[in-house]
Amino acid sequence: MQIALIRHGETAYNQEFRYLGRTDLPLSPEGRAKLGQAPFAANRVYTSPLVRTKETAAILFPGAELVPVEGLEEMDFGAFEGKNYKEMEHDPAYRAWVDGGCLGPCPGGEDKASFCRRVCGAFEGLLGAGGDPLVIVAHGGTLMAIMERYAQPPKGYFDWHCPPGCGFLLEDFQFIRSLDCRKEGQS
Repeated sequence: MQIALIRHGETAYNQEFRYLGRTDLPLSPEGRAKLGQAPFAANRVYTSPLVRTKETAAILFPGAELVPVEGLEEMDFGAFEGKNYKEMEHDPAYRAWVDGGCLGPCPGGEDKASFCRRVCGAFEGLLGAGGDPLVIVAHGGTLMAIMERYAQPPKGYFDWHCPPGCGFLLEDFQFIRSLDCRKEGQS
C-alpha cells in the first residue's frame, strides 16, 4: 500500500515563524500561489479539520473527495500559539519547554507523547479505509509523528521535518522518497 503524507501550504504564521498549532488560519495568498497540482492522482484525500489542510488538498487534488479526520490536527501549543521564538526567548515557560527537547506540555496545550498518541490513533483508523494511495494532507507535526512511529528506516521525530507543500511517500511503511507539491522554482 502506498501512503502519501503532505504538509499544508504556507500560511502567514509560517512566514513569520509563529507557532500555528490549532489556530485555524487559511493559506496565505503566497502559499496558495506556490502550490501546484500533486504529481499523482487521488480520488479521496484525508485532511485535518483545519481550513489550511482542506485548501491545500483542494489545490493539489482538484475534484478529489476531501474527508476531514478528527485527530490529525497539529499539536496544541497552548500559550505559545500565535507567537514566534523571538517573542518568547525570555519566557521561562517557553525556555523550559525548549530546554526539555519540546517534549513536555505547552502551558494550556499538549505534550509530545499525548499529541503523537492522538495523531497515530487517527492514522491507524485510516489504514483500513481504502484508497491506494492513502493520501493525507495535514500538518508538519502530524507528519513527523506518523513518520517517527511507522516509517522505515526509523528516524527521530525532528528528522522528518519538511517545508509547507512537501511531504513523504511510503510503500508498505518503507520510505520511498520526499514529495514536493510546490510549483517549480517556488520555495
